[in-house]
Amino acid sequence: MNIQRKPDWLKIKLAKDNHYLQVKSSLDKHRMHTICISGDCPNMGECWSNGTATFMILGDICTRNCKFCSVKTGKPLPIDESEPERLALSIKELNIKHAVITSVDRDDLKDFGAQAWHNTILTVRKINPQTTIEVLVPDFQGNENYIQIVLDAKPDIISHNLETVKRLSPIVRSKASYEVSLSVLKYMSQHSKLSKTGIMLGLGETIEEVYKTMDDSIDAGVKIFTIGQYLQPSRDHYPVSEYIHPDVFSALKNEGLKKGFKYVESGPLVRSSYHAKNHIN
Repeated sequence: MNIQRKPDWLKIKLAKDNHYLQVKSSLDKHRMHTICISGDCPNMGECWSNGTATFMILGDICTRNCKFCSVKTGKPLPIDESEPERLALSIKELNIKHAVITSVDRDDLKDFGAQAWHNTILTVRKINPQTTIEVLVPDFQGNENYIQIVLDAKPDIISHNLETVKRLSPIVRSKASYEVSLSVLKYMSQHSKLSKTGIMLGLGETIEEVYKTMDDSIDAGVKIFTIGQYLQPSRDHYPVSEYIHPDVFSALKNEGLKKGFKYVESGPLVRSSYHAKNHIN
């Protein structure tokens, strides 16, 4: 299978300045995982050079095997009880004003990791009281009791990604479903100040399907919507159907704002946490 050649607008510079090295040093020192590395994010150079990263908790091994994702899959290790404090200290050391935290799926745990999420948020806030906290959580298999455990810790933004349109969801996502994700977003929206979701383009979706996904998200109460280009991590992952031109992303941003989102981040290199500090306002 041939991987398509990336267009010019997807070419990035891998800057490694002092801020980048400071972030790397802190992550290594506190033994923290990031979606930047595990997810092979194209913005890692930019974000680390700006002194920030998207932290990933509950290990770096996911119990699911989505066809678009480069995170390792398999049997995760037991929960590391020291992780919340190590994360909080890294955030403090880097003087991060808006911390974004995500996790692998932990279907192996009775509560799918909900209590660990709760403890992490509280620990980060205790050590960094001035830092706003954004969490990108899994679906907890749609269990509202476990979602509420996370919400009880009162993150400033809570996010769960739809990833793609309804038709493609069963093809590229593992175990997750479009309907369950929508129900999760609806519950989050009803019980939090700011809810957020995101999708990728270039998997074979139509523009009408993207509009429908926006409408479904609006109906679920979502306030913040992100749209980015899917990039195939390896030949073993789902192929890119199309590289979407930046003008299309700009048009989709405008359409999303017209539909009622409070904030839309849309562009080829956009990921859930890209420029996330802007979303809090």
